[in-house]
Amino acid sequence: MQKLKLVCLIAIVATISGCTSSKKAQTSSGSNEILTVMRLTNKYFMDKWPDAGKTIFTNIERPSNIWTRAVYYEGLMALYSIDSKKEYYDYAVQWGEKHQWGLRGGVKTRNADNQCCSQTYIDLYLLDNKQHPERVKDIKISVDSMMLTSKVDDWNWVDAIQMAMPVFVRLGNLYNDTGYFRRMYEMYAFTKYKHGGNGLYNPVDKLWWRDKDFVPPYKEPNGKNCYWSRGNGWVVAALVRILSALPKTDLHYGEYLQDYKDMLAALLPIQREDGFWNVSLHDPDHFGGKELSGTALFVYGMAWGINNNIIDRNIYLPAVQKAWNALVKECVHPDGALGYVQGTGKEPKDGQPVAYDHYPDFEDYGLGCFLLAGSEVYLLKAPRTK
Repeated sequence: MQKLKLVCLIAIVATISGCTSSKKAQTSSGSNEILTVMRLTNKYFMDKWPDAGKTIFTNIERPSNIWTRAVYYEGLMALYSIDSKKEYYDYAVQWGEKHQWGLRGGVKTRNADNQCCSQTYIDLYLLDNKQHPERVKDIKISVDSMMLTSKVDDWNWVDAIQMAMPVFVRLGNLYNDTGYFRRMYEMYAFTKYKHGGNGLYNPVDKLWWRDKDFVPPYKEPNGKNCYWSRGNGWVVAALVRILSALPKTDLHYGEYLQDYKDMLAALLPIQREDGFWNVSLHDPDHFGGKELSGTALFVYGMAWGINNNIIDRNIYLPAVQKAWNALVKECVHPDGALGYVQGTGKEPKDGQPVAYDHYPDFEDYGLGCFLLAGSEVYLLKAPRTK
């Protein structure tokens, strides 16, 4: 069955390669293969959701500008950056327009999950040379209203760092206002050093607890601390997106950079032999096994660091190659669907089972993570031009 699956995937990939084109894709056979599998998985999703504004119904009905869909669009914009197909741009614009460039919860929301969609809104605003101010109006009002208060403890779950921090840094650049950078750091520092008593970051293990519920004395069955793979993946992704945009002259740039390097160094020795990372990073026997979302976010972080000469290529490239190959060979269905994606939740036991043939409650964020990873792995094969 596994061989049949791979043969079918290769055949479909070859077909798609034959009927699509991209100037940026013609760099090498390796990069063509990466781009082809990204197109395949994205096509599956776009075909399944032709109406970008359609509500999402699982246990309840939700608008499609929630965080899960916002992460998908982060991935789509990453794909667009290396494969500038108009259909990707149009799909993202349709999504923003269907929601009138608004946030779930309105402009008064302080919830990072509700603000995540604005990462793509800002991307599209910049792509169109700032010709559509409505795309950034609501997010600016929302964040500005937060900055009028002294409250900095909003990000009490580690996922929030990825959902909102990149919005703050982009607004700071957009409006040439370092106040956004300062508030971003104050909120990051509260999460890192204070939530849960002493912060959600463990400076010994160089990993993050998901929230205060998992700070010791909570332990996994093997007696070790509970570090959730995807939760730590969110932090890695956030740091990539911060370091990509924050001026190096910022007072806290060095701390973000050190946190990023320390996390990757901590992740390297706990990678599984098959290339994946376990859902519970320090307890492979507690809901162990292959999982896409956390693994893809770690690939994204490591590949970006290699591409930007921030981490040692010789040390990290083997881990990236092993993980990316595992994601492609083990997770991608012939039709482009993705397996081994843990469903929503906040710890290893949530969103189970995680299997090739089991679909999570939301398919969008897993694809977003996969496309983020692929966009940077592609650039390993097709180096950036200065």
